Amino acid sequence: MTKRMITLERTFEASIEDVWALWTTKEGLESWWGPVGFSTTVRQIDLRVGGELRYAMTATAPAQVDFMKKAGMPLTTEQRVRYRAVDPYRRLAYTSLADFIPGVTPYDVATLVELHPNAQGVRMVVTIDAMHDEPWTQRAVAGWESQLGRLIKLLAERPRVTGR
Repeated sequence: MTKRMITLERTFEASIEDVWALWTTKEGLESWWGPVGFSTTVRQIDLRVGGELRYAMTATAPAQVDFMKKAGMPLTTEQRVRYRAVDPYRRLAYTSLADFIPGVTPYDVATLVELHPNAQGVRMVVTIDAMHDEPWTQRAVAGWESQLGRLIKLLAERPRVTGR
């Protein structure tokens, strides 16, 4: 059975080095990773094929705390990502385990991040697996849209470094 994929695209007025660093360093990920109303603490990052990213995501804003409580979910979830491809400044692929959904058997979710330098800066294409059902897929997309909004804001606030 072929899994449905979701694709999100953004173009940043930023250097590819800045975009890559925000995806691949503890400081970078902690500065934007997670939807608005959540904070992320990176526990470990081993950026190589087969390496892992381990992080904790915590609901911090009242609306998100309320949602998590009503859904019977903990305010902090520990996540583990296994890198499947690491091609510096071009491509990052990883699999994460969706093990936080009440009543649903845990399953893998694949993500592919592709970076393409262009005249405007960097075009980023993120492709993710759909979740187990449509409501959770819509939640995942909303979460991605929110965190990509954080990434856009962060990059817009940074001085642009000359690219490679």
